[in-house]
Amino acid sequence: MKDENNARGCLIRKLQKLNQGIVELEKTKVELKQVQELLQKERETFFPILHKAPYGIALIDNDGKFIYINPAFTNITGYALEDISSGREWFHIASHFLEYREEIINSQKRGVVEKCIEKTFSIICKNGEIKAVEFRPTLLDDGRIVLILFDITERKRAEEALSHSEEQYRLIAENTKDLICTLDLQGNFHYVSPSFKEVLGYSSEELRGLNAFSLIHPDDREAAMKIYQQALIKKEAGNAEFRYRHKNGNWRVFESVGNWIFNGNGAPPQSVLVSRDITERKQTEEKMAALQVQLGQSQRMEAIGRLAGGIAHDFNNILAVIQGYSDLCLSGIPKENPLREDIQAITNAVKRAANLISQLLAFSRRQTMEMEVINLNPLLQDLEKMLRRVIGEDVELVTTLPDDLGRVKADPGQIEQILLNLAVNARDAMPSGGKLTIETANVTLKESSSQNHMGLTPGHYVMISIMDTGLGMTQEVKDRIFEPFFTTKEIGKGTGLGLSMVYGIVKQSGGHIGVDSEPGKGATFWIYLPRVDEPVVEVEEKEIGGPPLGNETILVVEDEEEVRKLVARSLKEQGYKVLEASQGKEVFSLCEEQGGPIHLMVTDVVMPEITGVELAKHIKQVYPEMKVLYMSGYNSDRVAIDCENLGKGIEFIQKPFTAYSLARKIREVLDKQFSTA
Repeated sequence: MKDENNARGCLIRKLQKLNQGIVELEKTKVELKQVQELLQKERETFFPILHKAPYGIALIDNDGKFIYINPAFTNITGYALEDISSGREWFHIASHFLEYREEIINSQKRGVVEKCIEKTFSIICKNGEIKAVEFRPTLLDDGRIVLILFDITERKRAEEALSHSEEQYRLIAENTKDLICTLDLQGNFHYVSPSFKEVLGYSSEELRGLNAFSLIHPDDREAAMKIYQQALIKKEAGNAEFRYRHKNGNWRVFESVGNWIFNGNGAPPQSVLVSRDITERKQTEEKMAALQVQLGQSQRMEAIGRLAGGIAHDFNNILAVIQGYSDLCLSGIPKENPLREDIQAITNAVKRAANLISQLLAFSRRQTMEMEVINLNPLLQDLEKMLRRVIGEDVELVTTLPDDLGRVKADPGQIEQILLNLAVNARDAMPSGGKLTIETANVTLKESSSQNHMGLTPGHYVMISIMDTGLGMTQEVKDRIFEPFFTTKEIGKGTGLGLSMVYGIVKQSGGHIGVDSEPGKGATFWIYLPRVDEPVVEVEEKEIGGPPLGNETILVVEDEEEVRKLVARSLKEQGYKVLEASQGKEVFSLCEEQGGPIHLMVTDVVMPEITGVELAKHIKQVYPEMKVLYMSGYNSDRVAIDCENLGKGIEFIQKPFTAYSLARKIREVLDKQFSTA
């Protein structure tokens, strides 16, 4: 019985425990259901977030097996979960990932996992494309890893392109001769290219932080700053030209282009400035402009010279007639006749007019010149006393004449005329007195320096400079100073032919003349004459004999009727037999009719139908021993040009001439030994 009771009690206790277990099981089921519901709720809440996340998310267990990947992970890599569940494929394509995983675990154990949270890898996607990705892992307490993956391929490409671009720009900036710099709002240097050292002498360290405008020429600074500020306001590029100071103190001209960079995010803008050294180009442009001005002036002077020469030629013909008939009248009027004085006044007026025409011919380089090899120093020394009288006591005369001065080929009388004219002009420019300095020097012009002197070739020259301390002149006056009839003097105090004559004499002598002057700073005239190696030749003066007469036959050819009649009448009165013709056809008729010889032909050079030179060639075929005397309102040099190939021996007399000078010249030609001229 006792045993039954014990068994019953044991069974009851077991039943109680069983009931208790059933209660606890039911309770556990409820809790499990609650947990399952909670998990389901969390899954419904978080998994859509993971599923729609724009970056890749993966869960990796302790063995490296991928438990979960979201769609973004597949989009980035091309792999689905079943492709990489074992992790082998992934470990193959993500280099060093295993080492990275171990590094994360070890770091977690050391409590420094933050130091290796992010890392960048190159992965091979399923389609073979290589992408740059950034890993951001989190190590869970149970050893699993949550891996977040970001596709940074485009960013890396942009960074590499930027790096490549920066490298290119760096190479350009460090190897170009252009100056490249960045400036802040105040114009202080921030970046300075190495070219600054080569071009301006400043190192980057010397310029960094220095204000760029402090290096700009004071005259250019305000304009440069204005352009700089306007470019900032308008947010557009600005162009400027200014002078930078070189470290050695010289000024260099630069052409600059600048633009502003607006970085955003509240960062202050910066200006990028690229400047090119155009100093040599500007100097070349200035030289070319000066040469262009010189060329234009030279062409204008040449045109005026041709006009002046033509006018002088026509006037000489008129003066020749007046002079000739005046001489004839004087020869036929007794000394006591009152008309003689009137005719003499006409003759004197002709001489003054002839002098003016001579100055026009000098300007047009058509004046007769007697060229000699001379040393200018003795000529200046002989002229010094006269110059002192011309300039007056209130003007100091200083001469500098080196002993080794070279020789030139010129007309001494014309050189004296040059010096006298320039001295008179200098005196007039110093009404209150001053200083006149005359210097001579040997000068050698090279290719570069001769370009500054229009018409001069490189070579050896003798220079004369005449410098005064007078009023000076403006650019407008300098541009016209050598033109005929141009004068700054009062009416009645100058003809305007003095300097034009100087110009013509210098040019006819093969030289060059120029002037440097500014208002209030005086003037310097400089003359270059070609240096020659020939010795100085002393010329003996010839004695003048009485009026010559003759009885030879002379053919006079002149298209100007008054001149022709005058010459014919004068020669007839001196005993010659005279044949007259106005042009070529008449000459040929006369030659056919002429029974005897023709000893001399006096012919004008320039005629309408045929030149005197061509006519002489034809007539000499019939009369080979006939001599020729050319006459012209132009000079002998012009005749020599018109008579090219005739060489030396040309006989010439320039209009206007007196009856006496014509008679002497004709007798001189006739009495010479036979010449083919």
